[in-house]
Amino acid sequence: MVAGLGAAGAGASSAGTAAPQTRQIASSQLGTDYKVTLTALRSTQDEYAASVRLQVYTQSNGAWKESDRVTVGEVDGWFWYPLTGSGAVCEFSTASTEPAPLTVSLLRTPSLGCSDPTHFVVKEGRVYAG
Repeated sequence: MVAGLGAAGAGASSAGTAAPQTRQIASSQLGTDYKVTLTALRSTQDEYAASVRLQVYTQSNGAWKESDRVTVGEVDGWFWYPLTGSGAVCEFSTASTEPAPLTVSLLRTPSLGCSDPTHFVVKEGRVYAG
């Protein structure tokens, strides 16, 4: 497992305008086959809510190209501040196999603790429920 946690924010926005504020919260590269990222997307409807996007990238002509994306949990089903703060990623495990198992557990709130693990499988660049 190779996972990197990041706090690189990208563009702020206010409710109801342009693209939502995003922050990559985890990433992992599986050999030369896949790169997987988890990104928090701040809700444009509720400043405290967020969604989590899992994206899979494959190599294409020497560059990473998105091959699939899914939402982890419900849309706007997470809280922005715990999700983008310290300790937000409780579990992010991957393996360099084909198909590649993937497990995600994120902090709901400090008092509620971590979410139940969600399992996925990456097969031929596509994400499937695991």
